[in-house]
Amino acid sequence: MSVPEPDVAPQPDVTEPNPWPALWAMVIGFFMILVDTTIVSIATPALRDGLDTDYNSVIWVTSSYLLAYAVPLLITGRLGDRLGPKRVYLVGLTLFTLASLWCGLTSSVEILILARIFQGFGASMMTPQTMAVITRTFPAAKRGTAMALWGATAGVATLVGPILGGLLIDGPGWEWIFFINVPVGLVGFVLALRLVPNLPTHTHSFDWIGVGLSALGMFLLVFGIQEGEKYDWGTISGVLSVPLLIAAGLAVLGVFLWWQSRIKREPLVPLPLFRDRNFSLANFGISLVSFAITAMAFPFMLWAQVVRGYTPTQSALLLVPMALMSVVLARFVGGLTDRIHPRTITIVGYASGAAALFGVAAVMSPDTPVGAVLLLFALFGVGNACLWAPLSATATRNLPMSSAGAGAGIYNTTRQVGAVLGSAAIAALLQARLAANLPGFDSAGPEAQQAGGHTLPSAVAGPFSDAMAQSLILPASALLLGVVVVLFFVKPSHDGHGGVASPAAEPAETALP
Repeated sequence: MSVPEPDVAPQPDVTEPNPWPALWAMVIGFFMILVDTTIVSIATPALRDGLDTDYNSVIWVTSSYLLAYAVPLLITGRLGDRLGPKRVYLVGLTLFTLASLWCGLTSSVEILILARIFQGFGASMMTPQTMAVITRTFPAAKRGTAMALWGATAGVATLVGPILGGLLIDGPGWEWIFFINVPVGLVGFVLALRLVPNLPTHTHSFDWIGVGLSALGMFLLVFGIQEGEKYDWGTISGVLSVPLLIAAGLAVLGVFLWWQSRIKREPLVPLPLFRDRNFSLANFGISLVSFAITAMAFPFMLWAQVVRGYTPTQSALLLVPMALMSVVLARFVGGLTDRIHPRTITIVGYASGAAALFGVAAVMSPDTPVGAVLLLFALFGVGNACLWAPLSATATRNLPMSSAGAGAGIYNTTRQVGAVLGSAAIAALLQARLAANLPGFDSAGPEAQQAGGHTLPSAVAGPFSDAMAQSLILPASALLLGVVVVLFFVKPSHDGHGGVASPAAEPAETALP
């Protein structure tokens, strides 16, 4: 994950001449969050057995973290603007690390779920600050190189999470997927305390009504989507139903947006940011990426473990080409991001990713050659490398410095919501395709848990593979939609540190009023 540290001239909003040490320090925490997101999913069978609980309860270990992570992101991005990104980041890192220790020490699924909620809150405080510091410390013309490190971190975490999870579960036990965060968190705290600068804060009025509306709306929407499959998208209790929860969430978010349009001083979400076409499109674009990656993982891992009989660690090794290509290309793509039109790179990214997933869906069968899968995931890694850094840099390049935290919060919220939608959509599609290909087959979940490296009978393996392959069409189609979205990117100005460029410096549609 080598990214050059170019000589960066001091900027007005920077307290250290070279912003790279601060970025490296914060990337440690960001990497830990991303690893933790993937490492737990592979531990589902071990958690079920170790905590003597049922499958639905184990699902909450993941969904509680996801809810607690997604709901506060808009708020924590704004807190970074008000209190300073360094301070909010350190508080979040402390909370995340202590909650990780709590997770490893617990002996009941109920307490583990509670500890994961605190972990999610900590992660939501940390994530927006990483992007905000990049936006506020790197000049606009060099921001793509910095975002390359951000993107490479995501690529490495995609590899490290599942493999590390498999090794720890097969070795010392599931508790260590949480204990491993403690020393990493301590090192990250010391480095961030010493290396991250104290950036200027913006002490204006705080929109508490907006905080309440955004939190309530996000909770209802995400909870409805996450729990939809559990209740068969129907009634939860009495008149309360999943569609009602989702509709209520959308309605509350609509009220939230209306309220934001009425706030003239320091709104939680500065709506004028969305008048920057690139910011709006990049938000939609990253939600599609997150949707596709989340939706892709579940059917592919089920196929690898249930049909091919691979262990979790062996299944994770199939993703090595994807992670390696993401890392190897990070430096090259970061340099291009600062020099050429963002549309050019991102079209390659979406097209490569879509082609790879369509290809995996086409070849997926009980006797698929492993080499074909590895080559296709290498192509998927090319697409991954051409999306994370360019989309992030394009989204933040024109943000005003006073709105860096808010913009990062919006961006990461849409990314996380994309993951939630991908998880819910692929669960529903998997159930439908399994029912179509294997009538009477209730759920893939218990079969996947009990496979343990043993393949399905040949009479079942073929139809099961077909269901997994058909499900992959959904994330592939999401990436194909991304090709259309980024056609409307406009070339940003590279003049100055960032913020709103003058009308003479960039096209009118990219400038904020």
